[in-house]
Formats: sequence, structure tokens, C-alpha cells
Amino acid sequence: MATVRMREALNQALAEEMRRDESVFVMGEDVGVFQGAFKVTEGLLDEFGEKRVRDTPISENSIVGAGVGAAMAGLRPVVEIMTVNFAFLAMDQLVNHMAAIPYMFNGQVRVPMVVRMPGGGGHQLGPTHSHSLEAMFVQVPGLLVACPSTPADGKGLLKAAIRDDNPVIFIEHETLYGARGEVPDGNGDGPLLNFGEAAVLREGDDVTIVGILRMVDVAQRAATTLANEHGPEAEVIDPRTLRPLDLDTILESVRKTNRCVVVEEGWPHGGVGANIAALIQEQAFDYLDAPVQRVTGADVPMPYSKRMEQAAIPHSEHVVSAALATLEGSL
Repeated sequence: MATVRMREALNQALAEEMRRDESVFVMGEDVGVFQGAFKVTEGLLDEFGEKRVRDTPISENSIVGAGVGAAMAGLRPVVEIMTVNFAFLAMDQLVNHMAAIPYMFNGQVRVPMVVRMPGGGGHQLGPTHSHSLEAMFVQVPGLLVACPSTPADGKGLLKAAIRDDNPVIFIEHETLYGARGEVPDGNGDGPLLNFGEAAVLREGDDVTIVGILRMVDVAQRAATTLANEHGPEAEVIDPRTLRPLDLDTILESVRKTNRCVVVEEGWPHGGVGANIAALIQEQAFDYLDAPVQRVTGADVPMPYSKRMEQAAIPHSEHVVSAALATLEGSL
């Protein structure tokens, strides 16, 4: 086991899969000579050359469209969109083509490609570079959606995504690129993580807390504060992938704790937390002793001002308050 940063773990996954399979290639803005806006593609151009590490013009719709065509022709492109907000420029290709072509062709044509997108707030990059748009992609049938929160999960899920025959949206939180963690040593054959398998990061009997991306760390810190200062023990779950969603693990936890808090950085209306809350209400209503609580980002475009940006992002104290609200009357 080696301790590496998230960006290094993702870089390892890309390099290992490119060595393993010559049909895998990387394309996007500044992925080659500049080695990626967040240095995830560092060193790949030197090893694999311009044919497999392709710098592109600033045209997201064209980048994704070229990736779709390459995937239909038998290659396995890994497309980088420099920030998740820029995906709006490519929504036609992402939704109408990448996701739909296997269905329109009755499964005779596959689109085995990955679209990597960094997002999330905390770096004062303003509203056009900082949003959390997971919910928009989760809604689209035909897409798989991965949201890793640790270097080990980042590497394992990216390797699995590259090998999958389905199109994958791979969302990376900008603040997590420098996060360190142990990553299993592996070569081109592993380690892989299965999509649709959540991780129970902390066990508890009093309330379930589900965190998305960077909010996993926020949830864990909130669980520690909750136990140390108030007594209740929270169970913390990281779904790791949102489509497919490991709902069984979440429901099993809720049936044990009888309470749930879902934490995401995205907007509250129609968010990932709203979807998970609805599924829990539908399938575990009789086990709930309190309404499912949601902790989300503020319902505003992400501010540039540091203080305002931090005010728009959930923090552990917000999660503690939500957990205590579900426990009201039982302490």
C-alpha cells in the first residue's frame, strides 16, 4: 500500500489502463503538453505520445462528439472536460448521443467511454467553475455516474469505468485532488471497484449519514462531533457511485438506525439528496422515526467571495444540526 494524492491515484489508473489496452486514449483541453489543469494527466504524453494523449480545441461539444465517434468505432476514449460547468456546452452529445446511441441501435453499437469532470466549490473560482451537478447526470438513463471520495476509490472506480462498455460520467471534486490516502499496489489487472457498491465508513446505531464526494469527509467529521459532544453514534455511508446506486446498503442502515441525513454540495431542488430521500421514504417508510433530513449547498450560484462561498457550502456543524433534528425527543 502506498500513500498518494487523489490526482496521483487517478493518474495511475489512466497509465495502467493505457498500458493494458491500446484502445484506451485520453483527449481534452490541455491534457497533453500542459499535463492537465489539475495535473491528472501528468507524464502521459511523454509515455504514450500525441496519438493517445490528444490536446483538443476549446469546444466541449466537439470533444465529446469526437469521443462518441471513437467509442462507436471500437476505441475507449477518456474525455476530460476541464470543469463540470463546461459540460453544459456538450449536453447534446452527452444526453442525446453518448447515453442514447446503445438504445437507438438496439445494443448493436456500444459507447465505451469515460467523461471526467472536476467540480465543487472551495477554490474561489466563481459560479462558472464550481458547481456540483451530479443530479443532472444521475437523471439520464444510459449513463453511469461515479463520485469517488478517496484516492483508493478514485483509482479503482476509474479503472472499472474505462473497462466498462457503458458510457460513464466520472465526477471528481477539485478540493479532493490533493487529498492523501492509501492505494493498493496494482498493475494493469487491478485493483478494481464494482459500480453500485457503497462503502460503510463508520458503523453506528442512532442515525445514518450519507455523504456525496467531499461531503463524505464532512459527514465523518460530523459523526465524530456528534458522538463526542452529544452521544449518538452515526453510521456513515459513501455511495461511491450514484448510478447505479447501492440503495440496499442505505436501506439496511436506515432500518437499523431509523433516521437518515443525506449530505451533498449540490443545490437542494431536484438534487441527489432529494432522490435518495424519496427512495428511502418509498421503501423504508415504516422504519423511519423522523423525516429524512437533507443538507445541501445554498440555492444560489456559487459566490466568488471566500466568505460567501464558504457560507454556500455545507459544513460539519450543519450535518450535526440535521442529525440532532432527527434525534429530537429521543436523547
